[in-house]
Amino acid sequence: MTQPDLEEPCGANFVLRDLVEAGETWQRTRVPNVPTQPATVAAMQRLARDILDPVVAEFGPIQITYGFASLALTRLIPGRIDPTRDQHAGHELRPDGAPICRRLGQAVDFWINGVSTGTVAAWIAQRLPFDRIYFYGASSPLHVSAGPDETGAVIAMLKGVSGRRVPTLRSADWLARQSGL
Repeated sequence: MTQPDLEEPCGANFVLRDLVEAGETWQRTRVPNVPTQPATVAAMQRLARDILDPVVAEFGPIQITYGFASLALTRLIPGRIDPTRDQHAGHELRPDGAPICRRLGQAVDFWINGVSTGTVAAWIAQRLPFDRIYFYGASSPLHVSAGPDETGAVIAMLKGVSGRRVPTLRSADWLARQSGL
């Protein structure tokens, strides 16, 4: 695949650049972070169309804090991510030809100024097709992925008694209760 045009539309409100040039590590390093697989670009477009655009229509502009992540970018993010499971690599391949993340699809982390992440997460869980939501708390960015499995899994990533985040499978109803909806 030739390098995609980063100004190519990605849904109604975004271009590919919005997902490729997102996040503090990319902003700091400007490491090459461009998808090489056409299926990754298609997954980014689907994520924007099916999840991000409806969120923008309901709540207003979003701030993307982490989007697409190539191997070069993930190598620069110490310990806070799991590229084999988090879907930020889309359909990209390891040097051995296997997908970086077997779940495929695409993920994005974002927040909306002035809106509880729990409210947004509950709204998505009740209305939109998604693969996974990782909920880190009402004032932390929300992780949402779209993928071929569309499991609709809601995973609370809240701190346990040890201070470490404990992944716990939850429901859309649990998110709604957390948000007072």
